[in-house]
Amino acid sequence: MTESASVGNGTLRIREMTIDDFPEVFHIGEEVFTAEYSQSLYRTWDEYEITTLFNSDNELCLVAETGESILGFALGTTVEKHNSPWKYGYLVWLGVHRGLQQGGVGSGLFKEIKRRMREQGVRMIIIDTSADNEPAIRFFQKQGFADTQQHVYMSLNLARKAKKKPGKKP
Repeated sequence: MTESASVGNGTLRIREMTIDDFPEVFHIGEEVFTAEYSQSLYRTWDEYEITTLFNSDNELCLVAETGESILGFALGTTVEKHNSPWKYGYLVWLGVHRGLQQGGVGSGLFKEIKRRMREQGVRMIIIDTSADNEPAIRFFQKQGFADTQQHVYMSLNLARKAKKKPGKKP
């Protein structure tokens, strides 16, 4: 099933991703999820993001297109926790070409992935983004997300040499 809506001068169509979509989806991800977006390996965009999710949950890998042009994508998965009656949905990535953001593409993708997750028995959808990514936070709040939690992420650079303390020999 696909979802259609009007966007700009054309009709937005949301459909399942195919292998032929990988290059364009990867390109959009490179454009949106840059080093400035996330400087940690925890949220690094790479080709494995697409292939891993596509191979495990391809019905939750979606693209938004108008005509022959892919405008954005959503990649999600489901998680079942041991000893929990709930099934969770995790929206791993949602990306829209920079010049097209705030045009309804992301909302269309989210609406469709939410519908598909609901059909799969998901009771709660989880997303994560940087605490300072205000546009993403506003977007997800408009989609109905609440209860914002901050998560502390720390790193230790092992490549830097430790400073010697005065009076100590190595």
